[in-house]
Amino acid sequence: MNKLEKQYFSISETAEMFGVKTSLLRFWENTFEHLKPFKNQKGTRFFTQKDLEMIRTIIYLTKEKGYTLQGAKEVIRSNFAKTATFAEAVQQLNTVKGFLLEIKNNL
Repeated sequence: MNKLEKQYFSISETAEMFGVKTSLLRFWENTFEHLKPFKNQKGTRFFTQKDLEMIRTIIYLTKEKGYTLQGAKEVIRSNFAKTATFAEAVQQLNTVKGFLLEIKNNL
């Protein structure tokens, strides 16, 4: 891991990164037992890379695959590593797709 890579992200940075509202992240924190951001003494949440991977997986399962929250919880509980890999691949493919569409529009 690159030493310059950021270790912790605020809830607003995390929400912006994934295009969701901060209230949704707080809701998911209460819903998914594996999503547990660090909280300081004031209660400010800080998300780690592991938390970001969990959020990416939750978004993949609920928005891309159409799982209910309960269904997503069961998939995460049964095979998080495999599901997280698929979620990351889908995110990368969507990034490439956006880049290619931008090129097409500029032609």
